[in-house]
Amino acid sequence: MSGRLIMLLVVIAGFAGLTALALMDVGFLGIVEPHFRSWGGAQVLTDLVILAVLGCIWMVGDARERGLSAWPFVLITPFVGSFGLLFYLVLRELRSTAGRAGSV
Repeated sequence: MSGRLIMLLVVIAGFAGLTALALMDVGFLGIVEPHFRSWGGAQVLTDLVILAVLGCIWMVGDARERGLSAWPFVLITPFVGSFGLLFYLVLRELRSTAGRAGSV
């Protein structure tokens, strides 16, 4: 298992823990609702949407170059946010590691 894959799994586990705590504390709407209370919150939400769209555009291009399908990850990103991109990066790393192992 590569160091990059381990780091991705650690980030996913930590973020999943934080997400679970937030969902248990305030629920899904409670996570989103504060972004509609102020211009500052709206700015943060808009920034995250822009980053998600740019991440999806990058995923599609990167997947095309690597012979992967990014569409499942693009489709889940609006619902699970960063997890879509993080899971794509795990797939990308697993395929990359398998390709290196196969060429030895």
